[in-house]
Amino acid sequence: MKVGIPKESWPGETRVAVVPAAAAGLVKSGLDVMVEHGAGTAAGFTDEAYRAAGVAVTTRADVFRSADVLLQVRAAPGEPAMLRRGQAVIGFADPLGAPQAVKAIAATGATLLSMELMPRITRAQSMDALSSMATVAGYKAVLLAATTLPRMFPMLMTAAGTVSPARVFIMGAGVAGLQAISTARRLGARVEAYDVRPAVKEQVQSLGARFVELPLESADSEDKGGYAKAQDEAFYRRQREMMLKVVAASDVVITTALIPGKRAPILLTAEMVEAMPPGSVIVDLAAERGGNCELTKPDEIVVHRGVTILGPSNPPALVPYHASQMYSKNITTFLAHLLGKDGAGLTELPLDTDDEITRETLLTRGGEVVHPRVREL
Repeated sequence: MKVGIPKESWPGETRVAVVPAAAAGLVKSGLDVMVEHGAGTAAGFTDEAYRAAGVAVTTRADVFRSADVLLQVRAAPGEPAMLRRGQAVIGFADPLGAPQAVKAIAATGATLLSMELMPRITRAQSMDALSSMATVAGYKAVLLAATTLPRMFPMLMTAAGTVSPARVFIMGAGVAGLQAISTARRLGARVEAYDVRPAVKEQVQSLGARFVELPLESADSEDKGGYAKAQDEAFYRRQREMMLKVVAASDVVITTALIPGKRAPILLTAEMVEAMPPGSVIVDLAAERGGNCELTKPDEIVVHRGVTILGPSNPPALVPYHASQMYSKNITTFLAHLLGKDGAGLTELPLDTDDEITRETLLTRGGEVVHPRVREL
C-alpha cells in the first residue's frame, strides 16, 4: 500500500500530517510512503529527514496520482479534482461545518475519513486529534495573552516594590481550557475558570484555579462524548449577565467554547469588554467559528476602548512542530487501526463498519456520503 503525505494548501496552514519519525514507523510496517517536496518545512521537518526515514520525496502530482491513502491535516482543501475512485483520504474535513465539501469529495469516488468525528472512547484516545490540537491551542493562547498584556503574570516581591499577579479568567474548561489554566498557573497568574458543565469543577480546582459557580440550570450540559452541548439564547443571556462582574475584574480572558458544526456562542458582549480594565487582553479560541466575543475578527488584532482582542483562527499552526508531532501520532495510529495486521499488503483501505471507530469517522464511500448525520446536512 502506498501512503502519500501532501503539503498542506490551506492558507496559513503550517502543520504536516506525518513527521519523519512517524513516517519511519509506517515504512517499517511495510507501507510504501511518499511525501511532497517541502511538506514539512514550515513545521521544521526537512526533506532530508524524510529521506533518512526511508520516505520518497516527490512532486504533489505524483503523491496524489500514486498514493492509495492520503494523510492530511486538512482533508478537504478544495482539491477534489486530484482525487480518484477507491483512493482514501484521512484528515480534518469539517464535515458538520462544510458538508458541501464532503459531498464534492464523495462525487470523485474517493473514501474520506474525518479525524473530527473520532469517538471519545477508551480505544480511540490515542487517535483523538481534536484533543491534541486543543492542548496546543490552550497553551498558545496563554502565551499570546502574556506577550500582549502590558503587565507580568507572576507576583514578584522586589526592592522596587511588589508586583501583583495578573488575573486570568478561562471561559470553558475542556481540553483547551484546562491546558490554558495549567499554563497560566505555571506563569504565576491568579486563575479563575468557568464551564457550563458542573462536573469539571474538580478538574479546574486540581490545577490550582478557582471555579466560578453561577446559579444557572445546566443539567443537560454535556453529551455522551463529554463535550459541552449548545444551550438556548436565554441561557447564554443569563450567563453573560452573571459573568460581567468576573470579566470586569480580569486582566486576561481566554474563551474556548465551540459547538461542532455550529456558530460559536457569544459569551462576551461589547458591554462586557468595555467593563474590563484598559490594557486587558482577550484571546478568542473560537474565532474560526465566529468567535465567543462579539467584537472578534478572525486573525486580526482589535483594540476596543483599550482592550486588545486576539482571534487566531488556527492556533495549532502557530506551534507547528509539536502540533504536527501530536497529530502525526493520532493519524498514524488511526491508519494502523484501519489496516489491521495484514493491511499493508493491500492496495485499498479495508473498512470494517462493524467497528465503532471506523463507522463514526467514515464520511464517503463508493461515490456517496455515507455518514448519516453529514448526509442529512
